[in-house]
Amino acid sequence: MATAPILTRRTSHTGTTMLTDPKLLTLTQWLSPAYPVGAFSYSHGLEWAVEAGHVTDAASFAEWLRDILEQGTGRNDTILMAAAYRSTPEGLAEVDALACAFASSKERLLETQAQGAAFCKVTAAIWGGMPPALTYPVALGHAAAIQGIPLDQTAVMYLHAFASNLCAAAMRLVPLGQTEGNQVLHQLAPICEAVVAEALPLSTDDLGGACVLAEIASMKHETQYTRLFRT
Repeated sequence: MATAPILTRRTSHTGTTMLTDPKLLTLTQWLSPAYPVGAFSYSHGLEWAVEAGHVTDAASFAEWLRDILEQGTGRNDTILMAAAYRSTPEGLAEVDALACAFASSKERLLETQAQGAAFCKVTAAIWGGMPPALTYPVALGHAAAIQGIPLDQTAVMYLHAFASNLCAAAMRLVPLGQTEGNQVLHQLAPICEAVVAEALPLSTDDLGGACVLAEIASMKHETQYTRLFRT
């Protein structure tokens, strides 16, 4: 997968040498925990999976997350992000409608719409050019296209941020120690790159998934008696 250089030596207006591409810093800001999309509020069904005993330790969590990245939301979000990135303004609504249609439950739809709306609101306030609301991967793909941020970098960092958020949730729910949680994230980082390399050339005709238990988890979480997370 070809990736534009993320470190470039240039001179700022003050005459100092700058090593970092400002577009990379923008993308890093968008996917930072400080960006107010509320990602920390969502477990993507993991809370129920822990409650039901499907995820009990670092190994079972890593397997759960890897399947989601390769065969579920990770792959589909990458396809949707790429479609939004390449879309005309007129076609963006159609891509967003597809993203809503492929949300497998009420909770998953809440997750992608709420985060997407929050992303659109703050991004429009700072950079402009965003509609009032889109699903999260569609919003990020559209914003990256407007700002000229490479699609492959956007998708890889998005998946890594998605995985990082679920690792943080697992640290509280399983529970895992911070070292174990970060070991899982380090272990799955190459998977993020592999998923992007496989999914970016695809079209929305290739949307689909095989994470049945993860989809059931998102449905079961809706009526879970004790909840820390919104999904």
